[in-house]
Amino acid sequence: MTESYDASKIQVLEGAEAVRKRPGMYIGSTSERGLHHLVYEVVDNSIDEALAGYCSKVLVIIHPDNSITVEDDGRGIPTDMMPNEGKTALEVIFTKLHAGGKFDKNSYKVSGGLHGVGISVVNALSEKTDVQVFRNGQEVRMSFSRGKPTTDMIKVGPTERRGTIVTFKPDAEIFTTLEYHYDILASRLRELAFLNKGVEITLKDERTEKEQTFLYKGGINEFVDHLNKNKTPLHSTIHMEGEKSGVQAEIALQYNDGYSENVYSFVNNINTIEGGTHLSGFKTALTRTLNSYADKQSGGKVKISSDDTREGLSAVISVKVPEPQFEGQTKTRLGNSEVKGIVDSLVNTKLAQFLEENPKEARIIVEKSVNAAKAREAARKARDLTRRKGVLDGNALPGKLADCSNKDPAQSEIYIVEGDSAGGSAKQGRNKEFQAILPLRGKILNVEKARLHKMFSSQQIVTLVTALGCGIADDFNIEKTRYHKIVIMTDADVDGAHIRTLLLTFFFRYLRPLIDAGYIYIAQPPLYKVSKNKRNYWIYTDEEYKRLIDEIGEEGIGVQRYKGLGEMNADQLWDTTMDPEHRKMLKVTVEDAVAADQLFTLLMGSEVPPRRDFIEQNAKLAENIDI
Repeated sequence: MTESYDASKIQVLEGAEAVRKRPGMYIGSTSERGLHHLVYEVVDNSIDEALAGYCSKVLVIIHPDNSITVEDDGRGIPTDMMPNEGKTALEVIFTKLHAGGKFDKNSYKVSGGLHGVGISVVNALSEKTDVQVFRNGQEVRMSFSRGKPTTDMIKVGPTERRGTIVTFKPDAEIFTTLEYHYDILASRLRELAFLNKGVEITLKDERTEKEQTFLYKGGINEFVDHLNKNKTPLHSTIHMEGEKSGVQAEIALQYNDGYSENVYSFVNNINTIEGGTHLSGFKTALTRTLNSYADKQSGGKVKISSDDTREGLSAVISVKVPEPQFEGQTKTRLGNSEVKGIVDSLVNTKLAQFLEENPKEARIIVEKSVNAAKAREAARKARDLTRRKGVLDGNALPGKLADCSNKDPAQSEIYIVEGDSAGGSAKQGRNKEFQAILPLRGKILNVEKARLHKMFSSQQIVTLVTALGCGIADDFNIEKTRYHKIVIMTDADVDGAHIRTLLLTFFFRYLRPLIDAGYIYIAQPPLYKVSKNKRNYWIYTDEEYKRLIDEIGEEGIGVQRYKGLGEMNADQLWDTTMDPEHRKMLKVTVEDAVAADQLFTLLMGSEVPPRRDFIEQNAKLAENIDI
């Protein structure tokens, strides 16, 4: 007998209940990313006040218990009664979804938080929320727990202050982690300060006494300077600004002598990581304008592609749109068709004007793109040559690859190991059903200092790309990736760390979608094997080693320090590093793309002085150095 499906089976979840039942729908996840997103939601309200011209300072405090305070000097949340609700505006804003001033275009012409769910979602997912409002000469307070009021709105008394203070503690029942990372918050707050020139944003960590204030009167011009830190800029920053039909567009760009593209686009302060109409308008106009200028100079002999015009380019595109329409999987791609034409027209006019007025810098920019076009042609020839040799063809896998028998990429893993010795142990110890082994001999090419055509003459890179099956550059297709776990497994010494960094540089610069898809991992082989009373302990860090020696004592112990994977026999390597039941692996993610870019430039780029400074500042932190 089938159970009846009628009106009695329909559930209606309201407000906090709906959010707590499906938190991922509102903040993306209940892990580290969602935890930090709570802070962004509250800060966005303060930034919206700044966009409206009423807020100049924002303070974010991480407390010792990982609760957060966000304070601003805006107008303060309205506290008067809402006749239709029978409640104060303060209570409605903190407890009802889709309630706020974002829908009234007189209050906020543009806004990051468009759906009016931000603060009520934070409240619903916090075990405790306290709010103080300073408005119209009065201070009021109210407290909540898990989205519901625990006090009435209390009038504290008269005040000369203005603004809002929100303190919340994320709910342990919801989140898998409750620890805030200073660097992750600092990255987003720095970004907001760049995008909103003149707004002072301070981050204070009471756990460590660390504190930073972000204030950029130069706005996105300073953002571009920050992107080109440790690089060699080729000219002064080009700044463009304009408004049409209520849409404000601002762009800053500067070329450097590197080969990677660093273009960031924002809509109402939201990082549109999937791009959209504003980014495509920028790319189209950039290519057309540079081609037009190059044609005049060369008599039509040069043809520059869109990719050529973005080699070594650092740029920030920031648009403020009254009614943005977001698309894409993560709702971070702008869909407004009118914005494309507005950005296109702005770049076309202003960039052409700059090139005409600055012939020396114009020549440098065009030469950069022309050289990129030549290198692209050289890369095409090199790729065709490798294809003719049967390499880069999925049917001709490299001889060094010990493949797995499973052909389902989602079930398959590949271990990239250094040298034949480690490769031998790994091949013997692996599970052949789903684990492939690819040994690479020596150090791969440092791609930070090389264009694409050089990579096709690098045997290790060709071997790696062929084994992965996803192609590279114009041929890249993530759907063809043969393994959904790509594990870098190197020795625990300086050489191993260098090889790991070279591989990560390659993945970040040329196969970044594999990182974004969560396919790249770093194996964690043990540093020590400690034996006592016929029992073996596998130790992964020096701290863990010291802790074990309090616990078991030094008398009668045997210690083996592993410097190379080849020192382990096959079953030890399986037990400690490759067995899915017991292994430890780090998933490679990019939380802060700007910081990651700067680190790769610093460690692997051609500028020596910044790297020397970095080494001098961090030398004391280095461990396991072979002398």
